[in-house]
Amino acid sequence: MSIADTRGLAGLTMRAVSQKLGAEAMSLYRHVRDKDDLLDGIVDLVYGEIALPRAGSEWRNALRRYALSSRDALRRHPWAIALMEARARPGPENLRHHDAVLGVLRAAHFTPLTATRAYNLVDSYVYGFALQEASLPFSTPEELAQLAAVMLRELPGDAYPYLRETATELAASRFDYAHEFEGGLDLILEGLERTSRGRA
Repeated sequence: MSIADTRGLAGLTMRAVSQKLGAEAMSLYRHVRDKDDLLDGIVDLVYGEIALPRAGSEWRNALRRYALSSRDALRRHPWAIALMEARARPGPENLRHHDAVLGVLRAAHFTPLTATRAYNLVDSYVYGFALQEASLPFSTPEELAQLAAVMLRELPGDAYPYLRETATELAASRFDYAHEFEGGLDLILEGLERTSRGRA
């Protein structure tokens, strides 16, 4: 995990792991089948860092807490974004989380289909936001303001008026992309709540 955190997935090789452990590369195969087995294990460690929804929790609070904790884990381990739902052999933490989230939704009278839909929607938002956040060429309001100033200077004077207006406003207001996560999450949860009330 520490190798992936510092070097990314491309740097996570059996050789790198063996060097980190001070062991021969071939000796690793006594503990893991192959690199996929290693990836399964470290993805499961990421799931282990995510707050597990508690049985009996109110579903909206449980999903909000789960989403916030998931995003925090993905900020610590951005390499995991593409792997969280991609493992063919999910580990026990992965399975425990899926079961707990579905359990909270089923207890709130979501059907198996609508519980799956709600879970997928929240996860898609979390993974998409985390991926975009990790890819942005800025990380602070100050860096955004500098980037916006450069972009505005390079735009033709009368072209893209809405883009110019928005970039100017965001830079002046010290817009912080990181703070947008909770607002978008609440919109999703409000939509799911309206849908669930319509079924009642």
